[in-house]
Amino acid sequence: MQMRPILLFTLLLLTLGAQAAIYKWVDKDGKVHYSDTPVENSTQVEFKENTENQIKLPPPVVSESSAPAKAEPKELYKLTISSPSEEETLRDNNGNITVIGAITPDLAPGHGLVLVMDGKVVSQPQASPVFNLENVDRGEHKFEIRALAQNGKQLASTPPRTVFLHRASVYAIPRATPFGGN
Repeated sequence: MQMRPILLFTLLLLTLGAQAAIYKWVDKDGKVHYSDTPVENSTQVEFKENTENQIKLPPPVVSESSAPAKAEPKELYKLTISSPSEEETLRDNNGNITVIGAITPDLAPGHGLVLVMDGKVVSQPQASPVFNLENVDRGEHKFEIRALAQNGKQLASTPPRTVFLHRASVYAIPRATPFGGN
């Protein structure tokens, strides 16, 4: 218990020593000196509250490298679906749908187009923007045409196009009609 008051008193003395005054004097050669101990002909220096060092750095300058990185344009191609039109209702009992697109500029060698139906790729890569589908289930479908590089990287895409396919039911049984119209 006796140790705590002695330790606190020692720490208090050390902090008072940290607040020691600074003295300034000029020697016979005209050089200015500073010290924490008073010297003959020295004066105590009083610091203002704002004597802290404050460094303001200029904003960083971003310089472009001399050799630009190999950057590809975000979209090399402009793709559109020209047929069927948005929210068009198609009637085909066999479930056949033809999706026709347009692309500018022409595809480069090694690039291909694929058709995406309801989020799944339904064709092999091809150069032609015309896709023929058979036996598609009836209902709502979303189509997209994507341009791909040879490594599979997507280069461009159309916005999704929604179409509706109506098919006669395979379960519909034709009713017999009496001969003579009764």
